[in-house]
Amino acid sequence: MRQIHVFIMSAFAIALAEPSARATSCDGIKELNLPDTVITSANIAGPLSSNDPMFGHFEVKTAFCRISGTIAPAIKFQVWLPPKIDWNGKLQGVGNGGVAGSIAEASLAAALAHGYSAVSSNLGHDGNAIDFSFAIGHPELVADWGHRATHVMTVAAKAIVSAYYGAPPVKSYFVGCSGGGRQGLMEAQRYPADYDGIVAGDPTADFTRLTLGGRLWEAISTLKVPTAYIPANKIPAIAAATLAACDALDGIKDGIIDDPRRCRFNPETIQCKAGDADECLTIPQVNALRAIYAGATNSKGERIFPGYVAGGELGPAGWASYVSGSAPKKSSQFLYADGFARDMVMENPAYDSLSFDYNRDLPVAIAKLSKSIDATSPDLSDFRAQGGKMIQYHGWSDPGVSPRSSVEYYARVTLQLGGDPSDFYRLFMVPGMQHCVGGPGPDHFDALAALEEWVEHGKAPDRIIATHMTDGKVDRSRPLCPYPQVAHWTGSGSTDQAENFICGAP
Repeated sequence: MRQIHVFIMSAFAIALAEPSARATSCDGIKELNLPDTVITSANIAGPLSSNDPMFGHFEVKTAFCRISGTIAPAIKFQVWLPPKIDWNGKLQGVGNGGVAGSIAEASLAAALAHGYSAVSSNLGHDGNAIDFSFAIGHPELVADWGHRATHVMTVAAKAIVSAYYGAPPVKSYFVGCSGGGRQGLMEAQRYPADYDGIVAGDPTADFTRLTLGGRLWEAISTLKVPTAYIPANKIPAIAAATLAACDALDGIKDGIIDDPRRCRFNPETIQCKAGDADECLTIPQVNALRAIYAGATNSKGERIFPGYVAGGELGPAGWASYVSGSAPKKSSQFLYADGFARDMVMENPAYDSLSFDYNRDLPVAIAKLSKSIDATSPDLSDFRAQGGKMIQYHGWSDPGVSPRSSVEYYARVTLQLGGDPSDFYRLFMVPGMQHCVGGPGPDHFDALAALEEWVEHGKAPDRIIATHMTDGKVDRSRPLCPYPQVAHWTGSGSTDQAENFICGAP
């Protein structure tokens, strides 16, 4: 069956890969004959100002060629093509967020602004970022969301680019975070010839175990016993206590827990002496926080997914949103996990996700879904052999996807390949960054620029400079170091300036 799948995909790729001898007009792309694909529109668009349902407001200041199409059964995609004089000769595939359901137009606009031709899809269904209802009764749509849609949109985009410019892209890159990070890892694992370089941030790679053993475990820990719920007004007390316990472990007291794995914060230190108050946790809340840090296990004590870590709890993208929500069952973690459990795992909208049994239900879920949706294979040998390069990054204060999962994946790749993978694959852990963005640590950096230097000029990234901004102004910079290296302060100069740090062994 695997051989048949590879043959079909290879035939699809070959059919679309032949470049045109001469350029085609934007309108002329409608006549392009692509397998299982209908070009629904091809026109000059822009300038425009619009809103992306996932990524917010965006603007395009120049005209461009916008191609819309559908690949059977229901993969809607768009390719945005800058004027030929502005094209940098490259293609950028952009990832989605959450469970997708829409085209990432804001990301297309950002790629276009840098001269890229760019492609995005809805991953095979319409809906919002936490709507899993498309999965009920449709395993083919689950597979499209899991891996196929990103591949076939890429192959189609390369054919469209070739037709429009009269030449194929000289290099192709994929950039995504969260769900987009999972897409990037899936491309490297399953379709290693699609992209020359991949940026995969905070990936939801081990999706089944993450969502059931991370997000749902957190929800069960705080909701199954009603008194265990941790309201948002208690998150500042947790944040202050974790910083007091662990901020200075790296020798700098700067409001960032540099490596939370070294933190030995004990939730009992903020247990209420009597009664209840915002500044302390009740015994059930202490137990819930312990469970969140420990991570999910089954009755045999076997770990399902790594636990969450201390640090970076404050802010609009922190624990108040992810863990607490405005009320019980209103947190983003619960809403995401609940939809997944009801609609994709059980295919029963009436299912009570808090009744999930890790001994009985998890093995069934993994057997049903993992092969289609989990980007967990450590075998990147084909991607390496193709000359591919990948930068993965993960915020150490990510409240949505445990950052330990990226560290553990890197370790599995190293073991699988029999040694250091840094000739083609590097992981950058980002102290104090939350899920893809936000948090007390420097969270603005250009991983794609570093990747281009690596792919096109052979300059591997030994450090990437990241900045933190307040009210639009840079107030801190730090180097991000390739794992397992960390940034060390030299002992002189401001700790808010990257030039006063060097990368070295932990």
